[in-house]
Amino acid sequence: MNSDERAAPPPAFAKRRWVLPAALVEDLYPQPPRPGGRPRRTARDWIVDFTCFLLAVAIGLLAVDSLDQEANLPPVMEAVDQVVGALACAAVWLRRRWPFGLAVAMVPASLVSATAGGAALAALFTLAVHRPLRYVAWVGAAGLLVQPLYYWMRPEPDLPFLASVVIGTLLTVAVVGWGLLVRSKRLLLLSLRDRARHAEAEARLRGEQAQRLAREAIAREMHDVLAHRLTLLSVHAGALEFRPDAPREEIARAAGVIRESAHEALQDLREIIGVLRAAEADDAGRPQPTLAALDALVAESRAAGMKVTLTDGVPDPGTVPASVGRTAYRIAQEALTNARKHAPGTEVTVSVSGAPGDGLVLSVRNAPPRGEVPHVPGSGQGLIGLTERATLAGGTLEHGPTPAGGFEVRTRLPWE
Repeated sequence: MNSDERAAPPPAFAKRRWVLPAALVEDLYPQPPRPGGRPRRTARDWIVDFTCFLLAVAIGLLAVDSLDQEANLPPVMEAVDQVVGALACAAVWLRRRWPFGLAVAMVPASLVSATAGGAALAALFTLAVHRPLRYVAWVGAAGLLVQPLYYWMRPEPDLPFLASVVIGTLLTVAVVGWGLLVRSKRLLLLSLRDRARHAEAEARLRGEQAQRLAREAIAREMHDVLAHRLTLLSVHAGALEFRPDAPREEIARAAGVIRESAHEALQDLREIIGVLRAAEADDAGRPQPTLAALDALVAESRAAGMKVTLTDGVPDPGTVPASVGRTAYRIAQEALTNARKHAPGTEVTVSVSGAPGDGLVLSVRNAPPRGEVPHVPGSGQGLIGLTERATLAGGTLEHGPTPAGGFEVRTRLPWE
């Protein structure tokens, strides 16, 4: 049993330890092992053990009275019968430690001693409770085979032979059935305990998976949104750095774009953090962009100095489902950001088309870059995020170089 299982609480119906057997208490309430290796007996165990001992003694005393009615029994055999019966009754206290060995020993003891019959039944009951059915079957079958021989050697004066055998067989079957019933109830309790622990473990794993998926979604959203804004900041800051002698109008326009991009980046960051802090996902600030906002995205990229051509083949972008339109917008946003970073100054073509039932197709293609392609740290992570985003939406995404030397990102999203 590992640490997680030890830490799991027992079922609600097993809170009172004293009414449970020691074997169940040891399993439901794991404790450090005792020096002897045996679990400590509960109050219920002491009551059951004392009751079994009293029943064995009572049955033995009844058998002593029957010994006086057997005229042909020698005094030596009567003394041996009582000694064996007394030892068998005393051995009942060992039934929890050696259930199988005691049950096997009681088979020959019950053959030579009538006063050991109660102890034999107690041993058989203990074996049925604590051991699998195959052990009970072997010992029970041996006891049933011994009974005809016993009643043939020492017939009952008031009962015929067949009636004595039938009564003994029914009594043995009843004791075995009672023991199996007790064992099945214990196994059911342990099974319910295991199912409760497994349910807790599965719930914990589901919670951890949900947290991981939420973190991935938030990281993907932050990458798609903030990377676009920060790229605009980098482009205009670089223009100011390399052209300090530019006209005041251009400097003012670049500074305005920097200020606006920084403001938008902070606003987007506040929205994402607001979703984390909100009790529900619907508590976000501004509405999420859809396909209808693609024109504004292209206009924003043009204002940053990019050469972007938009080919919109969707007559009414408002009919596109919000989740599909938002995914397409984020993919286009990330693709434009990548084109601005890896192929600055090239012409970018954004085309979107589709219809209900046919799906939505979005393509972002840029021309071959002029000169050496700049190396940007973390390249490729955005494309991985785009592929995951398209897959979560039920679509596909392909990306790679074009025959002309450029680069294309193409996605197909379901539009029911």
